[in-house]
Amino acid sequence: MTFPSPALPVLEPSDFDELDAILDDMRSRMDETPQWEFCEGFMAAILCCRRPLSPQEYLPVLLGLPAPDQSPSDDDGSFADVAQAERFSQLWQRRLSEVQTALEADVENLEDEACYSPELIDVRSAVADMSAEEQALFSQSDLPSFAQVWALGFMFAVECWPQEWDAPRDKDLAKVLDESLGAIISLTLDDTDEPTISPLFEDGPPTTSVQRFNALADAIWAVYTLREIWRELGPRIDTVRKPATPGRNDACPCGSGKKYKKCCSAS
Repeated sequence: MTFPSPALPVLEPSDFDELDAILDDMRSRMDETPQWEFCEGFMAAILCCRRPLSPQEYLPVLLGLPAPDQSPSDDDGSFADVAQAERFSQLWQRRLSEVQTALEADVENLEDEACYSPELIDVRSAVADMSAEEQALFSQSDLPSFAQVWALGFMFAVECWPQEWDAPRDKDLAKVLDESLGAIISLTLDDTDEPTISPLFEDGPPTTSVQRFNALADAIWAVYTLREIWRELGPRIDTVRKPATPGRNDACPCGSGKKYKKCCSAS
């Protein structure tokens, strides 16, 4: 697979709004259509996957679309039309290029402008900023923790192609792989520590714990590590097993009743 050129323009806030609008429209036809933050995590995993995957392979899985060789059913998602599908693909490729460029950058800290920064939503802050009447429509216990949806999207991709995430034979690399995935898995859990900061809004109400904020930093470094592991090892090479050859005096496997040396071996 050839990845898109890093020269593609980066996405602006209005572009992310457009992606949200497309996904909202798709959700009107299939409830399970993911939020963009989930797509962000999924995309990061795709770029870290040991085997390069094509959009034709992974987008149907992400969006619940019928595979190219399948007929659509009532359970499938769908774009409104060809133009919407093409627009989503354009925006997806631009964001993919942007994330890939960030993961290939030589960065030393998360404050580096070149560092990968996932597009996240602080749902709890957004709800806290609503009126009391609007807040009553939401159950605080059902609101996702900061970066939780992103992590779920990442692990969804891992679960869909588990063979591409099998531990390498090298024990040290296997340990690093396990620890890196563990850093992301920890974000799939609820933030149960005391909220003391607002991660995205300088003057917002505290909705996230310091431990959670630090866990996100660990997860972002884990993404860099995972991509480096698989780039170093390359795609898996399946072992080719040659069928055992019968002995010269064994019965020929063709079923002729003759000895192998006087049947297929002679030919």
